[in-house]
Amino acid sequence: MRIGSVSHSLLMLIAGGTASLILAAGSARAAPRAQAGLVEFEKMTWVEVKSALAAGKTTALIYTGGVEERGPQDANGGHNLMAHATVEAIARELGNAIFLPVLPYTPNDAESIPGTIGITNELLAAMLERITEQAILNGFRNVILMGDHAGGQPQVYEEVAKKLDARDGARVFYCDQVYRAANDAFDQYLAQHGYPLSLHGGIPDTSEMMYLDKDNTWVRRDLVSSAVGDPVVDGKAQFGPHSPQNGILGDARRSTAELGKRAFDMKVDFAVRQIRSLLPTS
Repeated sequence: MRIGSVSHSLLMLIAGGTASLILAAGSARAAPRAQAGLVEFEKMTWVEVKSALAAGKTTALIYTGGVEERGPQDANGGHNLMAHATVEAIARELGNAIFLPVLPYTPNDAESIPGTIGITNELLAAMLERITEQAILNGFRNVILMGDHAGGQPQVYEEVAKKLDARDGARVFYCDQVYRAANDAFDQYLAQHGYPLSLHGGIPDTSEMMYLDKDNTWVRRDLVSSAVGDPVVDGKAQFGPHSPQNGILGDARRSTAELGKRAFDMKVDFAVRQIRSLLPTS
């Protein structure tokens, strides 16, 4: 009985182990298919990157964000939040692209209000150039430069793209539509619908952050109703003796997630159309 019991237990153990191995093998085979939709370089393994390149995802998207104060209601890293979501959406819409880690610093200067960490144009140029060269060495045939913050745009991006374009057979382009053109289009929409215009920390910034802030960590929603700064008239901030000096240039009080989605979709649409027009067709 004891021998039979041991034999039975051993058989069950072997059978169970065999089943586990089969399941593990099946999971291993399924893993590459589950990861097929990855477009984020830093979350991919080298095997997945190599496979994606072979499958035609040969366009690298380099997107910059930024860290700066933008009023009492918006977190300092808003540009990075928006940059990551925007470039991921662009990559997915294009279908042939992978985005590299968002560069979190852009040209700017710290001010009396804490919250801003900036670099110089020279540093940005050196970093964009190095990252682009590295992307090409990884096997990407096209590189697109984009930014969520005004610092360094357009000159730094244009100069780097022009310097590196066609080097080693790879193409390098600067996509400017995602920033200036898309922002101008959204400002026009706001004006047409009776919303106040802003230059910084106003409705565009706050609304887009509200739309993207799924875990309620980026926007202090209880402060939006009082988020008003220096007025903007004819595209210029009007500073006076009673300036609130709160980091807002404009009025963010009517910000909504719905407006943020519109602004976000505009950026993605403008970028995708321009990138498709820039990329080689063959």
